[in-house]
Amino acid sequence: MTPKQTWKLFGIFIIHFGMVTNVFAETINNPCEGPSALLNIVNRPTVADSACVVPFKEAVLELGFQYQQLTHSAGYQQNFPEADLRIGLPANNELVIVLPNYIHQSMTPHSGFAATTMGIKHEIGYTQTWLSTVEALFTLPSGSAAFGSQNTGAAVNGIINYTFNSTFNLSFMFGVTTQTQSKLNGGQRFTSINPDLVLTYVLNQKINFYGEVYGQSKTGPGEGSGFNVDGGILYLPLSNLEVDLEVGQRMSGNLNGFNHYIGTGMSILF
Repeated sequence: MTPKQTWKLFGIFIIHFGMVTNVFAETINNPCEGPSALLNIVNRPTVADSACVVPFKEAVLELGFQYQQLTHSAGYQQNFPEADLRIGLPANNELVIVLPNYIHQSMTPHSGFAATTMGIKHEIGYTQTWLSTVEALFTLPSGSAAFGSQNTGAAVNGIINYTFNSTFNLSFMFGVTTQTQSKLNGGQRFTSINPDLVLTYVLNQKINFYGEVYGQSKTGPGEGSGFNVDGGILYLPLSNLEVDLEVGQRMSGNLNGFNHYIGTGMSILF
């Protein structure tokens, strides 16, 4: 896929999503609104994205830090600032820009930047218990030779959230990605199917706990599947500020190249 084709596809998504309206009754309260809305809107710290979009004329900045123990050595890796800028658009749409992540590790190559990603998310609609969303993400040929993307990548995700009651809700994201390795790793392209399941426990209006299982059918060219688990806590000290703590563990394969990690971060609603 060439950059020109990528931007053409990106434009089609914007036009299409802008024409789509909410297909469910407007009399039902929007599950993405209210005093605890930010806890539902944030994408972090889960790997799965939220089914909620950022409200029109508002924006969310997400930042984070991870410390990983790598699988292929006794070394470690640090990732920051994990910066995502999400901007609310008309007609239940959202523009997301994932800024380059800085990576530092104890083994060679010691440091570099990940690629930049841009995308569009559209909230299809909701009922009292269901919320459904689709998104398209495009990874630009960018970043450093060791940690960037050799060519353009793309992902299409469907996200469904089901609310059991005021305490528990379940989110499922199913995606298909095509991506390339970094230049230093050969730059080969591979395609994978990516399931992701998140169970959230709502302790109160300010505190959520979650557990997540996610995987990919391929973790690289010529590689098999990989699955990881993670969990954590989200806290809402202010209506426009979220902070979180996360831990993750490899289950099988070599997905994202770590044995386990710990991370922390925050999200700010403007």
